[in-house]
Amino acid sequence: MKTRKRNLTRRAGRESKAARAERATAIFRRLQREYPDARCALDHADPYQLLVATILSAQCTDARVNLVTPAFFARYPSPEDLARAEPAALEDMIRSTGFFRNKTRSLIGMARALAGDHRGEVPRTMEELRVLPGVGRKTANVVLGNAYGINEGVTVDTHVTRLSRLLGLTRHDDPVKIEQDLMPLFPREDWAHLAHLLIFHGRRVCIARRPRCSECVLADLCPSAAV
Repeated sequence: MKTRKRNLTRRAGRESKAARAERATAIFRRLQREYPDARCALDHADPYQLLVATILSAQCTDARVNLVTPAFFARYPSPEDLARAEPAALEDMIRSTGFFRNKTRSLIGMARALAGDHRGEVPRTMEELRVLPGVGRKTANVVLGNAYGINEGVTVDTHVTRLSRLLGLTRHDDPVKIEQDLMPLFPREDWAHLAHLLIFHGRRVCIARRPRCSECVLADLCPSAAV
């Protein structure tokens, strides 16, 4: 694995910016054709539901979150309802998503902020979202891009991190630096969808422990495929 990372870093480092941008465009187009159904995997009906689901998804699979949220939203259909939640009851409801105590504090704090400072509405700006309890840049990008169609950045999760490095689009491990590398390579209007495409590909083909390079539509564009 160490050799693979060194080779990938070396190849990505000697590629010109123009060549990398051209390759990034080809990557995006191929993934679009391969995954026409790519979308946010968290079930939601409105910005509030997406914000809650994204907070719950930290260190948890989207599939598990989708099992929890129907009962959650039946009990707490609005920020005002969630703001009045009993912590112990909420902890029991979300226990299976992991880190349930921290998530309970974040969810109740977030809901109180929405109810008290935003009239129960989820903000539409990165700055306002990021001051909410439990909301970092990744969560804010998910909400803005998918609930409001506002592309402020690229959502960088574990799949996006791994594939961006394997594809030679970044040499960084830090999500903020990865995002900064990705944004100039793709049109702003594609930033939210880019994350969905990479996540779909990471789950279906470029699987962490057993990547299926022989089946990958990006094999000839990926500097790690021949390693």
